[in-house]
Amino acid sequence: MIAAFLALRLYSVLGKRTGHHQPMPRAAEDAAVAARPQARTIDMPAEAREPQMRAIDDKAEAGVRAVIAADSSFDVAQFVDGAKGAYRMILEAFWKGDRETLNWLAEDDVRAAFERAIDEREAAGQTLENRLVAIERATIVDAGVEGSLARIAVRFDADIAAVTRDADGNVIAGSLSDAVETHDVWTFARRLRSDDPNWKLAETDEA
Repeated sequence: MIAAFLALRLYSVLGKRTGHHQPMPRAAEDAAVAARPQARTIDMPAEAREPQMRAIDDKAEAGVRAVIAADSSFDVAQFVDGAKGAYRMILEAFWKGDRETLNWLAEDDVRAAFERAIDEREAAGQTLENRLVAIERATIVDAGVEGSLARIAVRFDADIAAVTRDADGNVIAGSLSDAVETHDVWTFARRLRSDDPNWKLAETDEA
């Protein structure tokens, strides 16, 4: 029943096209903690940082064409929408310590890094009360195909409110009244000839 529920969640978030689930991103603990400068009050409207950019950076166009050539069912707009949904799901799973969901969404190395951070947090008696306020932008910044492996890197510019509490419930870091700008690049991968249509988070970096 749990597996069926998780599969339904992934289907609803990542969508489907010509029989293929849309891509899912992978996560890393540094991006998940998300505590960086330039905070703004979360009840303020999001500022227009720059004019809306295209979904694909110029440097990634050739790589995206290679992915489409290898998989004619690939759809850029649906991939980006699915990546944003998976970005939210992975962050929330990490913050809650939901290892089962991380297992569905991330490759082994990334999942192991998340689980180590969760184990350390639980051993210290700490809990996170983080919230993804908004994803300001999601842009494909790199893509390519090596053999049967397709990889797509997405830059996420987001606002996150983050609070860490100790075992007694005291706030030891962060604030839920301020949102912090975060800039991360998550790389998703998929074996194009595999029976598994899902993309998983394979790597994370700061932008």
